[in-house]
Amino acid sequence: MGTILHPDWTELTRDCLIDIFSRLSMGKRWNGPMLVCKKWMNVCQDTSLNTVLDLEAEFLSSTDTTTYWWSPEFEEKVDSTIRSAVDQSQGELKEIRVRHCTNQSLSYVAERCPNLEVLWVKYSPKVNIESMRKISLNCTKLKELDISCSYEISCECMELVGTNCKNLQVLKRNLMQPSEVTRLRRYAYVIQQYLSFETLGNVDAYTIGRHMRKLKHLELRYSTLTDKALAHLCKRCSNLEYMDLVGSMYLTSVGVSTATSSLKNLKEIKKPDFTANLVY
Repeated sequence: MGTILHPDWTELTRDCLIDIFSRLSMGKRWNGPMLVCKKWMNVCQDTSLNTVLDLEAEFLSSTDTTTYWWSPEFEEKVDSTIRSAVDQSQGELKEIRVRHCTNQSLSYVAERCPNLEVLWVKYSPKVNIESMRKISLNCTKLKELDISCSYEISCECMELVGTNCKNLQVLKRNLMQPSEVTRLRRYAYVIQQYLSFETLGNVDAYTIGRHMRKLKHLELRYSTLTDKALAHLCKRCSNLEYMDLVGSMYLTSVGVSTATSSLKNLKEIKKPDFTANLVY
């Protein structure tokens, strides 16, 4: 009876364990099954369980303050996690969703993961053209890119990605909302980057229009693009199905309606609060 009530988990086959562990996030696997025994740790390192590195859930659920997140120590921790995931995937990593990484880890990804399809590098002030050039040249299967609030990733970086990654369909280029800027005012370099970037909305729009014409999903929250730049973008990116323009203070209701009227495939659009824009 004791055996029936308390089965020996060590007798589960490798395939059964892989099926069970595949239902857990990477964070839960690393902080759970990997610490139980050597056999489970070995199973958790199976290539099939390591094609996706998604830390977004951990960031969203964290109760820790963001003070530590902006430190070099935390960036090194994220970089180390990325390198470990790359090694465990044996180059088969297809999706990466992280924050606060640096050029070092992204260059490591670019050199070893040619099948990468999804890349999120939000809030990463130490990612710039050094690593993004490598990503664009070596990870040409990229379909989705989120560079929100990473202000060192320039228009030149986007041009490189658009030129070399012909299958790119999703771009998220969101900026910080005002309340977030206020919250991070203690980090001088963050604010300096934000202030130097906030006038580049139109440059972004023209770059996207020229080099990312197959986009279906585009997010430009809190951008400073104008009606004219939006019209140019919509004319070039005619396959757009989803747009998010929330917080874009220089757009007008007429301008948005006119620009998007030509998008025959558009299914959903999130518009700015035009009343708030007028107050501003």
